[in-house]
Amino acid sequence: MITKSKLKLIKSLSRKKYREEHQLFVVEGYKSIRELVHSELIVEDILITSGNHQLDDLDPEIISAKDMNAVSNLKTAPGYLAVFKMKPKNAIPQTGKIIALDDVKDPGNLGTIIRLADWFGIVHIICSEETVDVYNSKCVQASMASLARVQVHYLDLASYIQHTRLQVYPTAMNGTSIYENALPQEGIIILGNESQGIRKDLLDRGTNISIPQYGTNKNTESLNVAMATSVILAEWMRPK
Repeated sequence: MITKSKLKLIKSLSRKKYREEHQLFVVEGYKSIRELVHSELIVEDILITSGNHQLDDLDPEIISAKDMNAVSNLKTAPGYLAVFKMKPKNAIPQTGKIIALDDVKDPGNLGTIIRLADWFGIVHIICSEETVDVYNSKCVQASMASLARVQVHYLDLASYIQHTRLQVYPTAMNGTSIYENALPQEGIIILGNESQGIRKDLLDRGTNISIPQYGTNKNTESLNVAMATSVILAEWMRPK
């Protein structure tokens, strides 16, 4: 039987402070839980409410609907919740294709970008320290378990870009079209904050690139950062 102290711990994981302190995070929904169970991540607890049988083979613990609603981060608890240990931190990459994110705030955007990285075979995402936490519940939901296969690093992005030997490509509205010049086999593509874009000191450290606008309605100022990532990665991976 689950204890009150365990329920209190799980509830506390809704806050970044306690996730980092305990090195634990919450996943909800049986599909994501099952996929993560079969990854390299270590599962601590699997909780379900009565009548939910999709994870019976994983020997989950049954809790009341009241307790599930109390610890769930969602408006409507799906009845499946698991606690996982965070991924061990790997070395920061110096080669390959890398996505860098400057101050991306929306957890849904980060989660979607992680899914895109997984789809296109990007193993590393470099985030500025101001970017939303990868283990935020909304980010975890949006990533659909791809976070088990993509390593997300948080660091001083300006310093990293300053010292890297890789070619750097910040995205900007006035940059060179991604269809005009072939992107290299290795490099760093930087995408920025949803409303402000990329900081000027980062824009000045590489070759600015853009997704050209073909529509005639100029009121469409920019693409959502996750949408822009999908277009850029598709072009980057396209056989040249």
